[in-house]
Amino acid sequence: MKKILNKLRSRMALNIIGAIVLLLAIFGTIVSLIGYFSFTGAFKDDYTVSTYHMADTATILVKGDHIDDYLAGKEMEEYEQSQKRLDIYCTRMSVSLVYVIKVDTSDYGSFVSVFNSVDNEVDHSNYSPWELGHYRETTNDEYKKKYKALYSGESDYETVFRTHTSDGSHPHITTMVPVKDAEGKVTALLCIQRPIREIREVTRSFLIHIAAYTFVLMVIIAVFFSLYFRKQVVMPIKTVSDEATRFAKENTKGEPLGSISKFEEVANLAKSIDKMETDMVNYVSNITALTAEKQRIGTELGLAERIQSAMLPHEFPQRSDFALYALMDPAKEVGGDFYDFFMVDDDHLAMVMADVSGKGIPGAMFMTISKVILQNFAMMGMSVGQTLTRMNDAICDHNKAEMFVTVWLGILELSSGRLTAANAGHEYPALRRADGKFELYKDKHGFVIGGMEGMRYKEYELMLEPGDKLFLYTDGVPEATDKNNELFGTDRMIEALNSDPDASPETILKNVRKAIDDFVKDAEQFDDLTMLCMEYKEKKNG
Repeated sequence: MKKILNKLRSRMALNIIGAIVLLLAIFGTIVSLIGYFSFTGAFKDDYTVSTYHMADTATILVKGDHIDDYLAGKEMEEYEQSQKRLDIYCTRMSVSLVYVIKVDTSDYGSFVSVFNSVDNEVDHSNYSPWELGHYRETTNDEYKKKYKALYSGESDYETVFRTHTSDGSHPHITTMVPVKDAEGKVTALLCIQRPIREIREVTRSFLIHIAAYTFVLMVIIAVFFSLYFRKQVVMPIKTVSDEATRFAKENTKGEPLGSISKFEEVANLAKSIDKMETDMVNYVSNITALTAEKQRIGTELGLAERIQSAMLPHEFPQRSDFALYALMDPAKEVGGDFYDFFMVDDDHLAMVMADVSGKGIPGAMFMTISKVILQNFAMMGMSVGQTLTRMNDAICDHNKAEMFVTVWLGILELSSGRLTAANAGHEYPALRRADGKFELYKDKHGFVIGGMEGMRYKEYELMLEPGDKLFLYTDGVPEATDKNNELFGTDRMIEALNSDPDASPETILKNVRKAIDDFVKDAEQFDDLTMLCMEYKEKKNG
């Protein structure tokens, strides 16, 4: 304590001045940032409005009534003329991209390209033009909301600023406006991408000037406050320090210091030191408690992981009429995905692939409830549609957490090869016919389980022949992401399935998993990864 007080006494003036300079620097920085963001905001608003007018003007070059004709290969002479006009407009307005897309309004999660004009000279980019009919999925919720707002008429235009990009493109602004037909219905979106280097150039100059003015003002204020604080803070603290040193040596109560400063903090310095020591003891105690709590949670997570793993079937049947293999790799200690398979009776095999909306402990609990309810209804001899309908009713009755689960359920009649299935908002299955290749089977989706009361689920039938294979999965497979935020996608998944389509179900799943690992490399796994493959070998009574 004595050494600390001596150092405080000898260096107090320098520390106070340093604190003043620091506070002034913070104040100057805040003032500069306020001016910077105010100026930048006004400039961005003007940039946004001007880009909107450019996009709105460009819509007269596109006939909204013929969007579907162009995608169908009709009116191509008119299409070529419109494309040329857009190319000229893109060059003359000095924008990077002018493109027209038709968005899938069912979920606003994908679109196809109609027109695409590129001018890479504007910002020295290397964009490749999209061809007519180019398909692209959209997983960005921001874009989905903007698409929906434009198609529903909630807004006249939407704008996205990209000052930091991860795909190698330059900072830019993208403005989207609706393209309408003669009846005023939105048929497509016209988008203009424009570089925003002008904003950076103007704001950089502004920031240099405001920083220079702020620095000069800081120096003047620092000199004034250093003199003031020397009189009102430094010298009184020196008196307090001398008294503390005297007390440490003599251990006797001295005379009260009295009112030595206008600052209350100086008078309470001794109490502050005591408080600091008390706070330090409490801090150590809290850290000890938090460490114990973390260890307890870790133990509970490990137990939950073992319970969840025990609930999933790991013994795969060795039969002559079918072969089956499945795996699950959760993103956290416990996950929300689950697979299941069980014999309803001697001639009917049930297969389940599901994905709960949550992760961690809540997702695992909801997954357990969902799995038990589904299996109970299926074992009662209900059809797949009835099973999902009853499951939805049961979950909605007690779903205060408002969680949901997507489910694909199928029951295979082994004697005939008839597969009856229903899809509650889950991924499309992949089907491979004997001596063929795996392809997505785009079945009709119902609503997710737990999302709305009173839903009824329709089922469909497939006839499987010996040698046919069925592949089920959760969205963690196509949405596996590498370090560049690129998705693995269903195309790569199908390619991995077809790398050796004649292999056993176990080998097929290992091939897909290896393809995913090679794609994502060291990137973190953000979602559970679950797969199941079944091969129908022979008709049981055939």
